[in-house]
Amino acid sequence: MALVKYNPFRGFDALAKRMNDFISDFEQDSFFRDLNFGSSRFLPVTDIKEDEKHIYITAEIPGISKENIKVTINDDNILQIRGEKKHEEKKENESYIRMERVFGEFTRSFVLPDNVKEDKIKAKFENGVLNITLEKVEPSKPKEIEVSIN
Repeated sequence: MALVKYNPFRGFDALAKRMNDFISDFEQDSFFRDLNFGSSRFLPVTDIKEDEKHIYITAEIPGISKENIKVTINDDNILQIRGEKKHEEKKENESYIRMERVFGEFTRSFVLPDNVKEDKIKAKFENGVLNITLEKVEPSKPKEIEVSIN
């Protein structure tokens, strides 16, 4: 007779498989798939770096035309990148087997330091990458006033 190690969770394997099958059935049903359950919204990834004279913001925004992207700065010194990644029109007699891409409106906001020249901001959009260059104001030297001591 062979000894078998007791596993108190052995019965849960069948339950986990049933739950996975149940969830897969929802994913396969076109009604639930069209509701886009489980998908997250589109949010571009960004990198921000700086040197002595500039701040550089790079945002990856693939699949969007530059006409659908807007870059603004408000009075509170917040730079905002807004846009929309539009969903392709659904063709008749066509359904998804798997849908991993995400669509919709997005907004990314960044608080800018006070030393940015708002009138010298440049943006370039090419091959799905938005590059924003912000020029820094040269730091002013502290004002020195000689005070006589009595």
